[in-house]
Amino acid sequence: MRVLVVGGGVAGAAVAYFAGRGGARVMVVDAGEHAASHVPSALLNPVRGQSGGVDERALEGLALTWALVRELEGAGWRVPHGQAGVLRPVPDERTRARFVRHLPPALPHRWLTPEAFPVPLAPGWPQALWLPEGGWLDGAALCTALLGASGAEVMRGRAVAWDAHSVTLEGGTVLRGDAVVWCGGAVGAGWAGEAGTHRAGTLLTLERPATPLPVSFGAYLAPGAGGTGVLGATFEAPTPTWHPPTPPVPSLRWLLDRGGALTDLRGVRVTGRWSGTRLSGLVAGRQASGVWRLSGLGSKGFLLGPLLARHVAGDVLRSGAA
Repeated sequence: MRVLVVGGGVAGAAVAYFAGRGGARVMVVDAGEHAASHVPSALLNPVRGQSGGVDERALEGLALTWALVRELEGAGWRVPHGQAGVLRPVPDERTRARFVRHLPPALPHRWLTPEAFPVPLAPGWPQALWLPEGGWLDGAALCTALLGASGAEVMRGRAVAWDAHSVTLEGGTVLRGDAVVWCGGAVGAGWAGEAGTHRAGTLLTLERPATPLPVSFGAYLAPGAGGTGVLGATFEAPTPTWHPPTPPVPSLRWLLDRGGALTDLRGVRVTGRWSGTRLSGLVAGRQASGVWRLSGLGSKGFLLGPLLARHVAGDVLRSGAA
């Protein structure tokens, strides 16, 4: 079976990986531009946002992503990561109560008071949720490893049209296959003229980690590859269409203030900036057109992307066998 995958972010790379392992011949069409999945340090955090919501698939997704990282590294691919836990400080009892309502019993966690915090935080945090199975990973490295291990052929180009059995590239080249899986994300949806909810986020790269493990509330601090660190958040207002993210200076000042509210940033030098845009509105499965789709993962790309990609790839392969 020949499978054409549009998009090389975490969704497309994981679909290619599972389809390739299932015996398909896979070609990935990827423009290689503005990929939000290429974030230098992404959190694997099952307890989301300031409300503490937990997706019903979060535990399974978390376990699968870490298993994939171990599998890929065992095969010789380098995926910088740290499965050392995530600390989620909360500002008051009301916020803690919201978190508690959402926590599934099967999720390993502990509530800590300041004297038990595993990293020093700024004054004023009365308690924090410790998630020992969380952590961080290098998004670009994971996508590269998944694509490489999939055995897929990667075609660098921009897809301008597609149907159930073909993809047309800018310039007129037509690729044909037994199935097409669209994983275009925010950029692909923007190029296709689709309406959606796009949220831009920014990371400041740091010369060293501000904390030795991830800390998150409103913004997040995390280690990065090669002894670096990041400070990031998704804070710009949602937009209905995609455009290259260019955060204004006040947004960057806001981000630094949020980082300083988490821990002491004195002596930590900012070395650069990375921005990306996420698409919300999850779609996973076969569409009426016959095209398969996995997109709209929002901020859960690394938490749920591989899990949903395994389901979609399996369904694609079963449809071909039928």
